[in-house]
Amino acid sequence: MAANNRRMSGKKGAQVGSGGQRRKSLEGKGPTPPAEMRKGHKKNRIAGAKSRQTTRRPVPKGRGGKSASELVVGRNPVVEALREGVPASTLYVQQFIDNDERVREALQLAADRGGINLMEAPRPELDRMTNGLNHQGLVLQVPPYEYAHPEDLANAAYDNGQDPLIVALDGVTDPRNLGAVVRSVSAFGGHGVVVPERRAAGMTAGAWKTSAGTAARTPVARATNLTRALEAYQKAGIVVVGLAADGEHEIGELEALRGPVVIVVGSEGKGLSRLVGETCDYRVRIPMPGGAESLNAGVAAGVVLYEASRRRG
Repeated sequence: MAANNRRMSGKKGAQVGSGGQRRKSLEGKGPTPPAEMRKGHKKNRIAGAKSRQTTRRPVPKGRGGKSASELVVGRNPVVEALREGVPASTLYVQQFIDNDERVREALQLAADRGGINLMEAPRPELDRMTNGLNHQGLVLQVPPYEYAHPEDLANAAYDNGQDPLIVALDGVTDPRNLGAVVRSVSAFGGHGVVVPERRAAGMTAGAWKTSAGTAARTPVARATNLTRALEAYQKAGIVVVGLAADGEHEIGELEALRGPVVIVVGSEGKGLSRLVGETCDYRVRIPMPGGAESLNAGVAAGVVLYEASRRRG
């Protein structure tokens, strides 16, 4: 009876016999599954993202916030902005202005486009609006730009049954470089550009002009934190490729360009910041036999986008 009580006690440890369970636990678990099926592997993230393509839905625009409104000042800048299709809400014309060829063209372009208010204002009012700049009697008001959210760019690509091709800019502060990148993304079938919210170029009138009108159909997203935005792309199965002069891979060798990819371009002087560089899955370089030390952001992005487009085609 005492022995039976010992068997029924709550002490831990093996009871009478193991039933062969120890021997079973030593048996193999079969062959290692392929990378696409291993949780946490890069190829598993990519496969999972592709399987979700049919369930993606469009995301409302403007989730990345708005920029401040902007004024384009002076006869030549105003005419050039109107020619290039820069968005505009109001054209202010000074009272009793000398009606030269540029003034007439500005008025005609605004009337032809439609949707632009024409306002006549006295010179003191235009001086106040422009903080005393030499406006020459013409001021064009550019409305705030509505930024997308970084997720919007990938979602739009998946909704069209395509692998995302996105460019992210790290430390690029010249709006003309941003405009040039937008133009290259549009030319090579990309799905948009991501810029940081702080210390970075935004979609100003200068960026619109350099984009040669392509900014109207190529979205720009704004990220509160670029590193976290890149990590979110990685979790969604998108490979992050950073351009660096000392990159471990050459751009022509990178097979990742065939699939969903974000290309990160740094500033011409400093390149990628440390955290962004460490986040990238690959760091690649563009071979330059001519010996140039670096390319500006617009040219570098165009080279890589061309290579990605060629491989996908």
